[in-house]
Amino acid sequence: MREFWIKDASYASEGRKKLEWAEGQMKVLMKIRERFQKEKPLKNQKISACLHITKETGVLLKTLVEGGAQVSLCPSNPLSTQDDVAAALVGEGIKVYGFRGLTAKEYYECIGYTLLHKPTITMDDGADLVSTLHKLAYGIKGTDIEYVKGILGDFGEELIDGVIGGTEETTTGVMRLRALEERGMLKYPIIAVNDAKSKNLFDNPIGTGQSALDGILRATNVLFAGKDVVVVGYGQVGSGIAERARGLGARVTVVEVDPIKALKAVMHGFNVDTLSRAAEYGDIFITATGNINVIRGEHFEKMKDGAILANAGHMDVEISKRELDMLAKEKVEISKLVTLFRMNDGRRIYLLGDGRLVNLVCAEGHPSEVMDLSFSLQALCVEFIVKNKDKLEKKVLAVPEDIDKNVARLKLDTMNITIEELTEEQKRYLTEWQVGT
Repeated sequence: MREFWIKDASYASEGRKKLEWAEGQMKVLMKIRERFQKEKPLKNQKISACLHITKETGVLLKTLVEGGAQVSLCPSNPLSTQDDVAAALVGEGIKVYGFRGLTAKEYYECIGYTLLHKPTITMDDGADLVSTLHKLAYGIKGTDIEYVKGILGDFGEELIDGVIGGTEETTTGVMRLRALEERGMLKYPIIAVNDAKSKNLFDNPIGTGQSALDGILRATNVLFAGKDVVVVGYGQVGSGIAERARGLGARVTVVEVDPIKALKAVMHGFNVDTLSRAAEYGDIFITATGNINVIRGEHFEKMKDGAILANAGHMDVEISKRELDMLAKEKVEISKLVTLFRMNDGRRIYLLGDGRLVNLVCAEGHPSEVMDLSFSLQALCVEFIVKNKDKLEKKVLAVPEDIDKNVARLKLDTMNITIEELTEEQKRYLTEWQVGT
C-alpha cells in the first residue's frame, strides 16, 4: 500500500506555515482540539476523508488525530488541492492521496487508496466517497468504480460493513445522500453538517459569497462596479454571492426556479429574470444551483462579446462545457485559470477554472475564520457518531441542536461577545399555555 501520493514532499515547510496561519484564525476548532488531546474521544477510529485539501482542512484533520483517530485523506475536487499543505499533512502522520491537476482516473484511484485504510467513519464534501462505497456494496458498475477497484481489488464490497457513520459538508452531497435514503439504499447514518443553522448563516452565504468573487478577481482582475452580474440560483450560496457582488457596485440579476426564493430575491432588491433574457445583457455569470446544464448552448448563443462564466457549485456540470466546446470555433488557454472560447461570429466567452469550483480552483476557498465553524461542527459530529454509534438510524441526520448552538457560543466567546440570558420567569413563560391576551 502507498503511504501517500502527493506532488512533492519537499513542499512541506511552506505547507506548515500555512497550517500555522490557519490555526491562528480557527480559534473554535483549536479549543476543541485542546479537549480532544486530553479525552481522546476518537480512539481506535479510522477516518477516511474526501475533502478539499486546504490549510483549513489540515487544521481539522490534525484535530481528529489529536482526538485519537487514524486519518486518511483524498481530495473532493481534482483542482482544489494545495500541494504544500498535502506535503505538510503527510509529515503529521496523515495518509494523503492527492495533488492538484488529477485526471479522472487518478482522482478515483486516490479514493481507492483512502478506502484501503478500512474506515469506520467517512467525511465527505460532495459524497464521492460515500457513493463509491455504496456502488461497491451494490455491485454497480462504471468507469469510476473500475478505477477504484484497480486499487482495492475485490475486497471493496465488504468495506461498507465496517463503517459506523459519516458526515457530509455540501449541499450537493446532501442531495445525493437523500436520494440514496429515499431509495432505501443508505447503509449507514450520515450527519448533514451542511444543513446546520450556524453553517447556513456563516459558511455558505458569507464564505462562498466572498471566496467566489475572490476567485473571479484573482483569475481576471475584472472590475465589478458597473457590470451586470447574473447569479443563477438564490439559495444559501447564491444569495451570498449576489449580496457581495452588489457590494462591489455591480447590477445584480438573480435567476431562480423556486418562486419563494425568487420572491425573496425581489424583496431584497435584486432584479429577477429568466436566464434566456439575462444571457443577452449579462457581463459575468455565476452558477450556484447544484444542478446540471443550467447555462447551455441556447444561452451561449445570446451572450455578448467578453462574457465571463464562473461556477460556484460543487460539481463541474452547471455550465455545459460540452456545448460550449461544440459551439466554439477556437479554444485558447489564456492562463491556467482562464479559457477563451471564440464563437463563429467572433464573440469571446471566457470560462474560469474549467467550470469547477471557482473559489477553490481560482483562489483559496473560504477564509479560515469561516471554515472554523464548519470544521468545528465536523469534529463534534464525528465525536457524536462515536458516542452514539448503536443508536443512530441509517438516515441523513440533522446536526444535533446542542452541537450547533455550542459551536455558535464558542465562536461568540472567541470574538469577546456576551449575549443575554433568559430569566427563570422568562423560561417558565415560554413553556406555559394558560396565559391569555
